[in-house]
Amino acid sequence: MATKRKRRSRSRPRANPAAKGTSATPTTEPSSEASAAKPSSKGAGAKTAARPKTTKRRPAQPPPRRTSPWVRVVAVGAVIALGWLLFYRTTPPGEISAVARSAARAAGCANLEQPVIADPSRTHLAPGGTYDYPDRPAAAGPHDPSPLPPDPHVYPDPVPETRAVHNLEHAYVIVYYLPTAQGGPSAEVVQRLSALANDEKRVIMAPYPTLTPERGLALLAWNTRWFCPASVTADQAVAIAGGFIDAYRATSVAPEAPHGLLGPWLQP
Repeated sequence: MATKRKRRSRSRPRANPAAKGTSATPTTEPSSEASAAKPSSKGAGAKTAARPKTTKRRPAQPPPRRTSPWVRVVAVGAVIALGWLLFYRTTPPGEISAVARSAARAAGCANLEQPVIADPSRTHLAPGGTYDYPDRPAAAGPHDPSPLPPDPHVYPDPVPETRAVHNLEHAYVIVYYLPTAQGGPSAEVVQRLSALANDEKRVIMAPYPTLTPERGLALLAWNTRWFCPASVTADQAVAIAGGFIDAYRATSVAPEAPHGLLGPWLQP
């Protein structure tokens, strides 16, 4: 009887422990260095870890602008010019308005006298002293060292003429009139002129008894004089006096006029 051939069982070869890690399909995880070198697969906009970080720089500040020397020169010149206008410049005399001249012709006023005296003296007399002016009412000449005060503007009685001349030297305007009772301008004229004088700076009004009806109203600035007859109407008198004041008050017609635009308010 034929003997049965013993069947040999096949067994799987045991893996060699030493061969681990050398198989074709490695099972170990990549090292940290390798993983750092590989780009991340998360999104198309992912940044690589190897790219250096950049810091934002602030834009450079422009250098400060330097003021041009010409700008400084103009600024200094403007300050000097303003100071000259406000505190130094003396206003020149103006022209008497056409309205005033027309009223003077209608009233029969005399021609404007300017100058009244050639090269008048400006010497000071002794305080309270008198002087015999050759041509009255005096528009210039020696005078008292103390002028009349700025107020009152209207005097009911005659004023010391030597003091009034000193006011003229300081660019005042003086309105003299023959009293109504002596044949001078009407009471309405006196009243209207008094109201005008009270409303104006550097204007003084007073009676002057030695005037005549033919020259019943006299307007005076320094070395300047204008006579009108006593028959002048109130409207004519106001127009004539207003034009005279506007032309000569606080102007360089006087040797000691106030300086600058602020002078009439800052100087007595």
